[in-house]
Amino acid sequence: MPEMAGREFGGRSGVGRHSPPTIVSKKKPPTNLKRKSRSPTSDSCGGEWKSGFAGGQASADDAHRLFDGMPPGSEDESAPLSATDRIGALPDHILHHLLSYLPAQAAARTCVLAWRWRHLWKSTTGLRIVGLDDEETVQVQDLRKFHNHLLVLRERTDLDTVEIKFDLFNHDDEPYVNLWTRFAVICKVQVLTLHIHDELEYLDLEDLPLVSRHLRTLNLHGVALRKTFVDFASCTALANLKIDDCFINFNEISSCSLKHLSITSCQSDLDCRVRVSAPGLVSLELEDFIGITPLLEDMALLEAACVNLSVECKDVCLNYDSGVFCGANDNTCKNCVPVSDDCSSDCVLLGGISSAKHLKLISDTGKFIFTRDLKHCPTFSKLKTLLLNKYWCEAPDLDPLSCILTNSPVLEKLTLELSPEAQNPKLEIKGSYCCMERPSAISEHLDIVEVKCDVIDEIILKVLKFLCAFNIRFSFE
Repeated sequence: MPEMAGREFGGRSGVGRHSPPTIVSKKKPPTNLKRKSRSPTSDSCGGEWKSGFAGGQASADDAHRLFDGMPPGSEDESAPLSATDRIGALPDHILHHLLSYLPAQAAARTCVLAWRWRHLWKSTTGLRIVGLDDEETVQVQDLRKFHNHLLVLRERTDLDTVEIKFDLFNHDDEPYVNLWTRFAVICKVQVLTLHIHDELEYLDLEDLPLVSRHLRTLNLHGVALRKTFVDFASCTALANLKIDDCFINFNEISSCSLKHLSITSCQSDLDCRVRVSAPGLVSLELEDFIGITPLLEDMALLEAACVNLSVECKDVCLNYDSGVFCGANDNTCKNCVPVSDDCSSDCVLLGGISSAKHLKLISDTGKFIFTRDLKHCPTFSKLKTLLLNKYWCEAPDLDPLSCILTNSPVLEKLTLELSPEAQNPKLEIKGSYCCMERPSAISEHLDIVEVKCDVIDEIILKVLKFLCAFNIRFSFE
């Protein structure tokens, strides 16, 4: 294997061979995700990538032969262009950018168009390692030979974007995907997307840190992540991180530069909470996490957050009954931990997002995290808009709803979605704060209150009566 190197990836000059990796199954994630990487290696960052791929020796001559199936063309580069060749008349740097939108295979094929196009594909500003047909299933094995040669022939120019996307892989493919990922980082990629759509297994990324002063956006889907890979201390420009449908095997994710974070449909079998430390975060999306709910540390600059605790959340009260959690009476089950007087150590979610201006808080029935956090409910001093679901209105005394409203002094808009999730509400009831009444315990800035539901049932009537007590007046539409 060619030995990859470079300070841009992990500060290591190469990665040695080891025993075959362990694939992580999405159906039954193993308790031990540890695998030994056996990725290809390189001699240097800027030199020609030499032979050593498992699929056969890949020399520069072999690579040239792979791309040389073109008809002879004029050798006079100064020959006048056809009057109709408007694309060919564009400057090289624009053509490099345009070719970046094509799959790498299609971009390379443009070398047969004319003599001038022969080498343009080697310096594109983006690289798309994907299939040629979006409707066909793409396997890594189908891409390996071509892209291994492509990496040998490509100029060592910087890359703005790299997209690696496929559907199926096997054990032998993992080193190649890790190689392509490291190649992108070495080429100073700014936007890196790795999307694996295999429904049975996660692709295990090497447990090496990302080291890049250029990476701004990282999108991951369908991979298994471990501690060292998500150590972003050396990614000083990283501002956008999206982790979707990934297996998480680390106990902390931290970044001082991160501005936008999205963690959706991920799962973890750890028996501890994953700590999220991103003090500069502006937006947060945490949805459908399978496992123990992550712990959010303080995010003082947060503008907007969406937190959705789905049915797969493991923070379930075993004695839950009609909106009442056993932890509320300090008579806890084995899942509900007694709450101490130390707010900083017990607010799992609400303490970290209390500085947000816009919040969407949704929870499935029986999850105790929000209710337990309200024991030490922080003040949402900047909160302008708030969206809640039926979870907040299940308790007999509506205490969760009351608590968060009384601790949101500048709230301007409240939306209660009380219809079943994924259904469009048939009825919308609108209201607003009436300042002519007696002083209220909730925000006097509350101009809009929306209650969305299907029918007027007992719960809806209870919610409306409760809000009227806070000087909210309603009209039906």
